[in-house]
Amino acid sequence: MSGEDSLIARYFRPLASNPGAFGLGDDAALLKSDGDDLVVTTDAIIENVHFLADDPPETVARKALRVNLSDLAAKGANPAGFVLTLALRDADDSWLAPFARALGEDAAQFGCPLLGGDTVSTPGPLMISVTAFGRTPVGRMIHRQGAKPDDRVVVTGTIGDAFLGLDILRAKSTVVETAAAARLIDRYRVPQPRTGLASLLRDHAHAAMDVSDGLAGDLAKLCAASGVSARVEAWLVPLSAAARSAPRRSGPAPEAGRAAAPLVGAQREPRGQRGRRALRPRARRRR
Repeated sequence: MSGEDSLIARYFRPLASNPGAFGLGDDAALLKSDGDDLVVTTDAIIENVHFLADDPPETVARKALRVNLSDLAAKGANPAGFVLTLALRDADDSWLAPFARALGEDAAQFGCPLLGGDTVSTPGPLMISVTAFGRTPVGRMIHRQGAKPDDRVVVTGTIGDAFLGLDILRAKSTVVETAAAARLIDRYRVPQPRTGLASLLRDHAHAAMDVSDGLAGDLAKLCAASGVSARVEAWLVPLSAAARSAPRRSGPAPEAGRAAAPLVGAQREPRGQRGRRALRPRARRRR
């Protein structure tokens, strides 16, 4: 076997549990639609841009897959599988083994098996690109456009944790107490895709997207796509206890902060749903 074939067989063939992956022994995979629409999303993460060079390989693997799973969840799609492209400086077992192990654990946890991919050599920064596939009932994917006047803007989880975690790792924040700092760093390194909410969004959301560039920036994109405007009362934005204890600083979030993964959507507030915070007042039609 070539070096690439050996690497694939050793680290990634065990992750290819879907029959359509053919044990990663073919040039393409077969993904059956089962009568659903197939939703496709792709995201790449680059060393020292989206993750730090000394981030543990386990967290790099989880982030690479989960930022794509977050996009699928925001579209109301259930995970179906993914393909992986790795640009590596060298085939270092001490890095690849924990990377592959964590990737396999997440693939199993979220029901998103590896279908195929590619490995290439690079003299530059490490790069991981994932293309993820999801399924929705026909015609039920949730778009950015579609928000309406009188919709409520809601988010899941808490806002800003990933950005603050990166800030701590870059040694710009030193006032956060140790336990809180650890929680914020974990939120930066390991996003939490809201895959369990896919069906809820299909039933209630008029528009949705995941928060990857900050609440203000992504809400502006959603509003622009929908032709509405929105006003957010800052005191209603849900923050974690760790974020509330962190020192404040101004300035745009760096690119690496994109790992924040809660959803944001302009939608009618579903009744009886816990863990979803309304940001009032409601979206308004742009004039």
